[in-house]
Amino acid sequence: MKNNFLSKDDLIQARERIKNQVKKTPVLTSSSINEITGANIFFKCENFQKVGAFKFRGASNAVLSLKENELRNGIATHSSGNHAAAISLAAKLKNIPAYIVMPHTAPEIKKKAVANYGAKIIFSEPTLKSREEKLNEVIAETNANFIHPFDNYDVIAGQSTASQEIFEEFNDIDFIITPVGGGGLLSGTSLSTKYFSPKTKVIGAEPKGADDAFRSFYDKKIYPSVNPKTICDGLLTQLSEKTFNIIINNVDEILTAEEETIIESMKLIWERMKIIIEPSSAVALAIVKENQEKFLNKNVAIILTGGNVDLTNLPFK
Repeated sequence: MKNNFLSKDDLIQARERIKNQVKKTPVLTSSSINEITGANIFFKCENFQKVGAFKFRGASNAVLSLKENELRNGIATHSSGNHAAAISLAAKLKNIPAYIVMPHTAPEIKKKAVANYGAKIIFSEPTLKSREEKLNEVIAETNANFIHPFDNYDVIAGQSTASQEIFEEFNDIDFIITPVGGGGLLSGTSLSTKYFSPKTKVIGAEPKGADDAFRSFYDKKIYPSVNPKTICDGLLTQLSEKTFNIIINNVDEILTAEEETIIESMKLIWERMKIIIEPSSAVALAIVKENQEKFLNKNVAIILTGGNVDLTNLPFK
């Protein structure tokens, strides 16, 4: 690791390390969505990944990077959803315990997934302070190894493997867009792009109602996520030191989208592509819809980050 950033070799090693554990997900296209947006869009379907989200890549790399003595007491994390499930499954595959601190407000589907993988859930209040306090109690009690959802270089390197797969398959991508919450996927994608497709521009996509990464990027300082108002439950957290430093050095821009456009985009993908994505996944397409001139006739890769949706609580009729 050079200058606290991950090297090209680190990313290649991550891909090699997890290749037998994660799925190589398909890239799908939709002629009708291309017609609507005026862009040529390549959707990387991480909603088909194990646990239904890209998070399994980072969790797998982090767990498989630990030495046996570091795994002895199990692993722990705090997460409202997909990282929780990813860590739980990665622990199950290693036959070690997992302790997951989840806010009691987390979507039911995500609580069920974590429980089904055999992890022990400890509920907290829906604040970062409460999550961290509960996690510290768990670690003090169990000596489990903490794997942060995104402020962890092994997690970031694991997340970079989705875009590595894109660039292996397509060599003429003009833009790559990923949603941004804590920034693990965006920072991993930006490094992967720098090393494997330097002519591609990297864009972070964020809801207007939760625009802390957008403000952090342009003001060059980390803003906390305070009372975010968005349907995108996977994008409610703020950047960390590690993700922020990678993002401001390697991402071209961060754009925000209106809530209405995010919901329209989610519905459009369900209807036209016949695949299920969660709201957080739809924000990248929403960016394209709201900035059509920018992406006109361009080859745009979008990472569909996950498909874990509460089917009893859909944002559209």
